[in-house]
Amino acid sequence: MGNTWAIFKREMRAYFISPMAYALYVIFLLLSGYFFTVGISYYAHYSVMAMQTQQYGGLPPFTETVFRNLFGDISIVLLLMVPLLTMRLFAEEKKMGTMELLLTYPIRDIEVVLGKFFAALAVIGLMLVLTFSYPLLARYVAGEQMEYGVVLSGYLGLFLEMAAFIAVGIFLSSTTENQIVAGVISFGALLLIWAVGWGEELVSGAIGKILAQLSLLNHFEDFSKGVIDTGHVTYYILFCVFFIFMTLRVLDSNKWRG
Repeated sequence: MGNTWAIFKREMRAYFISPMAYALYVIFLLLSGYFFTVGISYYAHYSVMAMQTQQYGGLPPFTETVFRNLFGDISIVLLLMVPLLTMRLFAEEKKMGTMELLLTYPIRDIEVVLGKFFAALAVIGLMLVLTFSYPLLARYVAGEQMEYGVVLSGYLGLFLEMAAFIAVGIFLSSTTENQIVAGVISFGALLLIWAVGWGEELVSGAIGKILAQLSLLNHFEDFSKGVIDTGHVTYYILFCVFFIFMTLRVLDSNKWRG
């Protein structure tokens, strides 16, 4: 645990001594703030129109409507940002020649991988924490319609989904010494895994169901509705474990090849 913590602090320091992390935070907050404002404005406009036509009772639930769309938009933004965070984790070590030195220390591969994984997850987690003001602001608009259970469920889903994104990014970063290549293939792989469930509508039978189960997006949707399903939580955990395991196999292969 001590070695994992040391790697974690090393990576956090590397993130925040460079301008990239700060730039990503600014861009993320601008985009998420914009999406939140649009969602609130749209709902307010829809409410006024509904009251004028005496159809107020037909309004959809405020929290699910506003925050489900917001969480979906944030998920897409982070799909673009996570590869930028993970692409350097191992690729940079290889290019700089520090990977071999790191692995010769009295530290296990799993400690190195977990330290890097949790550092990237902490950076993303802080991004999400900075958006906690949105539910508080929404309270002034929604009043008693605000359902914090739905919001907390959505944040949990986002956090688990981002952990899955990071696990894929770390694995692909370990396969190359070129950061740009790692970033590009990470984005492509995440986009494919995120959207593979769309094939369910095109392919019937067992294959369509398998595609739906593999999709990161499909497992996230229930969280955004306020439903916490242990099956979805298990899926994300096993997904992360699998790609961390694959990263360890890549590191073992690098050692074997010298």
